[in-house]
Amino acid sequence: MFSRQFIIVCGLAAAALSLGAWSQSASAASRDKAFFQSVSGAWRGPGEIVAGKYKGTKFTCNLTGQPVAGDNAGVKLDGTCRVGVFQQPMSAEITQQGGTYKGKFLDGAAGKGLDVTSGTVNDNTVVIGLNRQKLNGAMIARVQDNKSMNITISVKVEEQMVPVIGLTLTRQNVDEMAVGSIQ
Repeated sequence: MFSRQFIIVCGLAAAALSLGAWSQSASAASRDKAFFQSVSGAWRGPGEIVAGKYKGTKFTCNLTGQPVAGDNAGVKLDGTCRVGVFQQPMSAEITQQGGTYKGKFLDGAAGKGLDVTSGTVNDNTVVIGLNRQKLNGAMIARVQDNKSMNITISVKVEEQMVPVIGLTLTRQNVDEMAVGSIQ
């Protein structure tokens, strides 16, 4: 499906990402950890498949994120996505390993999911490299503010990244009440 040149170029790109991430400073590592802590909590929202066989399919997800334990940056997500009356369990674990990110969606590429092969955090956005056999792609999660996050999952087709899934999540159980001292 993909040419040998495509696979080599993707490998080089992943290596470049890894080398770039390896040279992160301590402040970048703490920035990454702060980003993943900021996405902890309960999130809910609609999504849509925007390309491919199931184009136009709408769904709703309920996800809960928690930072990974220990000193490394990362997140564990659990929850469900629903299409009509059908629910599908969703899970992911993304963990900093060395200068990059590793992990899996669902049970990884060895099962019915995807492997996380790389990643970078910049300001309020994380870009995660995804792989399943000959399929390469990326997930971009952008935190708009404390209450909203947009996620786009794209796959590489020939020389282009094509968005296939879009998801808009809203943080649940955010306390809106201002707290002050009582005099």
